[in-house]
This record gives sequence, C-alpha cells and structure tokens, in this order.
Amino acid sequence: MLLHINPAYLFKLLHGFPPWIMPTDGNLSGKNVQMGKPGHREGATMHVKKYLLKCLHRLQKGPGYTYKELLVWYCDNTNTHGPKRIICEGPKKKAMWFLLTLLFAALVFWQWGTFIRTYLSWEVSVSLSVGFKTMDFPAVTICNASPFKYSKVKHLLKDLDELMEAVLERILAPELSHANATRTLNSSIWNHTPLVLIDERNPHHPVILDLFGDDHNGLTNSSASEKICNAHGCKMAMRLCSLNRTQCTFRNFTSATQAVTEWYSLQATNIFAQVPQQELVEMSYPGEQMILACLFGAEPCNYRNFTSIFYPNYGNCYIFNWGMTEKALPSANPGTEFGLKLILDIGQEDYVPFLASTAGVRLMLHEQRSYPFIRDEGIYAMSGTETSIGVLVDKLQRMGEPYSPCTMNGSEVPVQNFYSDYNTTYSIQACLRSCFQHHMIHSCKCGHYLYALPRGEKYCNNRDFPDWAHCYSDLQMSVAQRETCIGMCKESCNDTQYKMTISMADWPSEASEDWIFHILSQERDQSTNITLSRKGIVKLNIYFQEFNYRTIEESAANNLVWLLSNLGGQFGFWMGGSVLCLIEFGEIIIDFVWITIIKLVALAKSLRQRRAQASYSGPPPTVAELVEAHTNFGFQPDTAPRSPNTGPYPNEQALPIPGTPPPNYDSLRLQPLDVIESDGEGDAI
Repeated sequence: MLLHINPAYLFKLLHGFPPWIMPTDGNLSGKNVQMGKPGHREGATMHVKKYLLKCLHRLQKGPGYTYKELLVWYCDNTNTHGPKRIICEGPKKKAMWFLLTLLFAALVFWQWGTFIRTYLSWEVSVSLSVGFKTMDFPAVTICNASPFKYSKVKHLLKDLDELMEAVLERILAPELSHANATRTLNSSIWNHTPLVLIDERNPHHPVILDLFGDDHNGLTNSSASEKICNAHGCKMAMRLCSLNRTQCTFRNFTSATQAVTEWYSLQATNIFAQVPQQELVEMSYPGEQMILACLFGAEPCNYRNFTSIFYPNYGNCYIFNWGMTEKALPSANPGTEFGLKLILDIGQEDYVPFLASTAGVRLMLHEQRSYPFIRDEGIYAMSGTETSIGVLVDKLQRMGEPYSPCTMNGSEVPVQNFYSDYNTTYSIQACLRSCFQHHMIHSCKCGHYLYALPRGEKYCNNRDFPDWAHCYSDLQMSVAQRETCIGMCKESCNDTQYKMTISMADWPSEASEDWIFHILSQERDQSTNITLSRKGIVKLNIYFQEFNYRTIEESAANNLVWLLSNLGGQFGFWMGGSVLCLIEFGEIIIDFVWITIIKLVALAKSLRQRRAQASYSGPPPTVAELVEAHTNFGFQPDTAPRSPNTGPYPNEQALPIPGTPPPNYDSLRLQPLDVIESDGEGDAI
C-alpha cells in the first residue's frame, strides 16, 4: 500500500508558510485556523490556503504514484505511435517496437542537431536586384600626382637632392663619381638610413658594402664596390638601424630604381613631418591654378565649388559634391552632357623631380561625407588626354551581427577613428589606418606622416626620434600587427561602390591644339602667349552611364521558420509526432520531478521520525501521551522502574497529579488522499 502524506504538512514543509496560516488540529477544511489578525485578513488567508492546497493535491495526485505507473500511463495515452505499440503488442513485437522507437528517436535527435548547428552558423544568401531612379551624383576627389611645387620646397630638399644626385652618380657612373668626391654632402641624412650593396653569391657569407665605400666587411676601396655591383647577384638595400646601431635590418630591392625612389620618399617624409601643415598647404598646388574649367550638366562651376583637404601623399586635393555644407547634387539624366566636365592644369614643369615620378591626376569617386582614401582606391588620368569615366552604382546591404561581421556606424569597433575630425562616416580604410597609427604611436612613440595624427602626438622625424625608421619598418612587416587590425576592424553594413568604365583619347587634337591652348593660357594668365602645353593639361568627363543601379543584399539563408519547419518535418516523419507530443513529453518530465520531490519529502519525514524515536531510552510514547504531555503540563508518563513487590504507588507522598485522560482523536487516522480531496469546489475536508 502506498504511503499518503498529509498535504497540509507537505505544503508547509515545502513552502515554509508561517504557523498562523496552517491548521493546528489536523483538520484540512480550514475552519479552525489561527490567524495573526482578525477581520478581513482571516477570510483572505483562508481563501489563499484553500487554493494552494487544491493545487498541491492535484499536483500530488498526478497520473500515478510510481515511476512505472507513470511510464505506462504515458505510453498508453501519448499521440506518438511508437510508445503505444510497446504497451499494446506481445513480447516479441514489444521488443521490436522498442528498438524501432529508440532508433528513430536517435535519428530525430541527430537531424535536429544538424539543423540547429546549421541555423546557428548564421549563413546568408545574396540576392541581386536592379532598380531605376534618379540618383545623387557621387563625390569626386581630384589630386595632383606631385604633392608640392618644386619651386616652393626646393630649399627644404636641397641637401637631400644633392645626396640623391651623388647616389645616382655612384650607381650609373662609378668612375665619374670619384671626380666629385670632394663635394660636401650632408652625412647626417645618409647615416640614418644608408643604401648598401649586398653580394649574395655566397649565401652563407654575404658581403655588405656601403654605397659610398664605407667599410663594413673588410672591403675598403671603391674598386671592390664596382666589382661587386657589376657582378651577378648584387642587390641594393636600405639599412635601418636602431638608435645604438646594435640591431639592424635590411630592406632589399630587386631594382635600383625602386631602391632610390623608396629611399628618397622616406627621407622626404622625415623632412616634411617637421613642417607645419599650413606651410605645406601653401607649398602645394592652389585650386584656382589647378582647376581651369568646370561644368556640371548645364551649370558652370569653378574652384569655389570644391572643398580643399590636405592629403600627405598628394598635397592639396579638391572634392566636388562632398555634401558637407550643401545637399548632394542630383544627376538629371544619364549621359555625358549631364555629368561633370573638368579641364585641369597639373603644372608638370614644376614637379619635384625625385619625389613625383608619375605625371597626371589622381581621382576617386566615393559617397558623400566619406573620407577619400585616394592612394588606395583612386585611379590616374594621364596628361594630354580626355578621359571619360562612365559610372555604374552598386549598393551593398549586409545584415550585420550575427550574420555578417559588419558595423552600421563603427561605434562598436574597438579602434579610435583618427579621421573623425573631418566629420566623415565610418569606413574600414579609416579603421585600418587608425589602427596602424595607434600601433605606431605605441611602439615608436610617434606617428607616421602619411596617416592622421591624434591630438597631443608628434610626427616621426630623425631629429626627435632617431630610430623611428627602423621601428616603422618592423611594424610595417609585422604579420601580427596586420592580423590584429583586421580582426578589430569591420566592414560597413551599408556601402555604395562606383564601378567605372574608362576610355581615353588624345586631347586636344593637333588641328585644335593651337587655339585651345591660346584660350586657356589667356584665361589663366591674362596673356596672349601660350603658357600651357599638352604635357600639363588633363580633361575629365564623369557621368552616369545609366540610371539602373544594382542592389546586392544579404538575407538569412536559414531563418526561424526554416528551422521550425525542418524540426517538425523530421519529428513527424520518423516519430509521427507534433508539438502536442512534445508538450506531453514535457508533462511527464514534470510528473517525474514531482514524484521525486514527494519521495524525498517522505524520506526526510521518515528520517526525522527515526531520530525522534531514538531519543527515548524506553519504549516510544503513545500518541495520547505525547498530546497530553503537550497540552497538560501536569501529566508526565510513568518512566520509573517498578518493583514487583510494591504497589502502584510505593511512596504515597510522591503521587503525581492526575492528568486529563487523552481524548479520542479520530482526525489523526491516516486516510487515502482521494478521501481528503473534495471533488466539489476544491475544499479540502
């Protein structure tokens, strides 16, 4: 027979209700409840007690009182097909259906795991759509290939240019360079980062010699230098050393042209980094001189319609339709006549000879309010030509986390944007460059001249930071640094790319060259003399090829509907179940937990009773004795041993005070739980 526990006691034990809310005479009807306060609280407390006891009884009742009964009840009543056959069929079919149910359940869980892993991989599908509408004209950035006018920076580059000429003499005509050996050169520039010759014919013992014959490996005369330089396997390199010259690295080049160009650019960077930016702006090409003619659609424009910014690689750059102060200009129609037409004067005759080896205009198309990283994304337009650029628009829309590692505005990217002073939007180029500059400042204690500099920091130069070139070279070649920056920076979720179709033709033609250059020269210099030539003029036509734009949009490849459909399909196919079957399974789990709690409570009560019985030395007292002892303090059980020869009370003067006889407590009888619970309104009787 199953043991039934008093629900009131179980409820009190589980939930820790205060004693004033529970009955004290064993009656579950709640009529003799001791309340802390009379009045309306008594009725409310009684109502709550009845409701909680009713819930307790129904939970305790359940489908069965043992685990076996519960399993039999579940298999007999579930809507899943397999468990029913396990109960209803014979022994052999029971075993067969048990194995089949177990096998198909394993298949279902395996398929569920596969689908859940696929869903949590956050895969995306890309859709391409084509639209047609009037679009805003892109921002156009133009720069001269030479950052400065040589006539204005010649005094800064005087020592460097003399040293460069001596280097070229040593490379091209070593025999003639001895005649000019008495020329005074600035050795401090050369000592920081000299060019050396490396003979690698013997890989185990390479010979390293300074280009000016400075002895480093036992070779002292220039004839040895000439012999090595003319021999097979000779390479040119830059030697970059730390401050104490204890640690040096060599940057090798396969061509002397590359070597001297990179060396000169590095030395020029060191010089320009020490000049205030306002002075550098004045040394570059002004807008009124560079932009000779401008026409947007049918509206004339000039250099005042451009925004000027200083870009270290190209000096003064000019942006048309940037959208910073005015609304972006729309394009009325596709075609050349509705685009932007420019005639530019690059002033090639005043290029820095050793710094600008390319002649032309560097240009870039980009979104409004975005910073133009023209060195990375720009294209060249050569002088003496008319370059036509047809534009097509691609709009990229990524989903963002967790599907795509992109950002909307860069607020969650853990890299400080050093280009935020320009009030531009986030871009991955700005993040990567800011990250490199941050590492440069942290490792070399100064910032590189070609990157934006945060407030309070200084640009690297040989005077204040003598070993910066060695530090910069190590950082530039560091794979860990690149991986760190790539890992921290994210692409923009919404991006617009401009695809360009470029065509070129000679401009002006030989037949029209004379009158065109006459007019342009007069407009620029107010002179009848021709001051312009084909090598210094660039004409640009930038326009939309068509108003069709492509939208490349990401969407979730596996959404929640897909996941639920596949989970339900597999469960229905292999087990013949539905969502209700899962609810039934959840119900049996709850019943299992509840029966376990009941058994644990019963076990705890049994252990308490055993400990109470063990505290008595003699036989355990009866219920009547315990109740009388609790209610009548004059009543105490007879525990003293009696002699057979003595009467009931050997000492007449030590007679105990008679107590009240115990009443007949019928309510203490254990009754089945079904009798305790009422089927009416939920009252416990």
